[in-house]
Amino acid sequence: MLAPLSLVPVEFSLAAVLAWGTSDFLGGYISKRVNAFLIATIAHSGGLVLMTSVALLGGSPLPSRASILWALAGGFSGGAALAVFYRALSRGNMGLTATISAVLGAAIPAVFGIVTEGLPGYARLAGFLLAGIGIWLISGSQGESRPQALGLAVLAGLGFAGFFICMKQAGDGPAAWMATFSRASALAVTAVILLFTRGFRRVGGRAVAFGVVAGFLDTSGTALFVRASQTGRLDVAVVLTSLYPAVTVLLARAILKEHFTRWKAIGLVAGLAAVPLIAMQ
Repeated sequence: MLAPLSLVPVEFSLAAVLAWGTSDFLGGYISKRVNAFLIATIAHSGGLVLMTSVALLGGSPLPSRASILWALAGGFSGGAALAVFYRALSRGNMGLTATISAVLGAAIPAVFGIVTEGLPGYARLAGFLLAGIGIWLISGSQGESRPQALGLAVLAGLGFAGFFICMKQAGDGPAAWMATFSRASALAVTAVILLFTRGFRRVGGRAVAFGVVAGFLDTSGTALFVRASQTGRLDVAVVLTSLYPAVTVLLARAILKEHFTRWKAIGLVAGLAAVPLIAMQ
């Protein structure tokens, strides 16, 4: 049975939440042991191979020149942000870092979407508020992070915001090609950063595998976000996909035994309650 048209962007967004949340956990986990920019470069390489293969095998036509340029710009912003985000995760509390970057990355494009597409309905505004509260509580932390880690988290959030806006501006081209060009640009920027910081080191097969899987998931999340923004409003796609810290934190709790407070549980409930409100027309 086909899903109602109004739910299609919501479904794409929630699938992106799962992909990005898992990718960030894997990337942040392995970046505690290996240079963050090296892991980001490995991740982007894996993602580029995956999406190029999907685009070619699917026979999708190339997008327009303007769409390609926007996708490249989005990849530049998002690629640099992901590398900075991995560094922040490796130097500070994973929950607090994810919260700051997620809230900034969601708030700026959401405002942009409201300005360019008009105010959503009251139900969606209430959903946005609940989602914002949920994002903060889900991945918030009672602990402390180094000032440098907090600064990196803010920088990453700004970069993610730029990514969301650029990918929306890229238009209605095939999502696989959009993700491919975005990933190519992201790979280029992280490779340059890695070269100038002389971060090349020998890494074990386990670290490479983690990086490649993180890249597969991250670029899949990108393609899913592109489809969500193409089939619905930018603010809806951004706010919903920015719930990905829920997955990151739940994995950190299950695998790394990070502390899970009552407030996180309340935040999870708020995030879940926000979904049907945002899905309303």
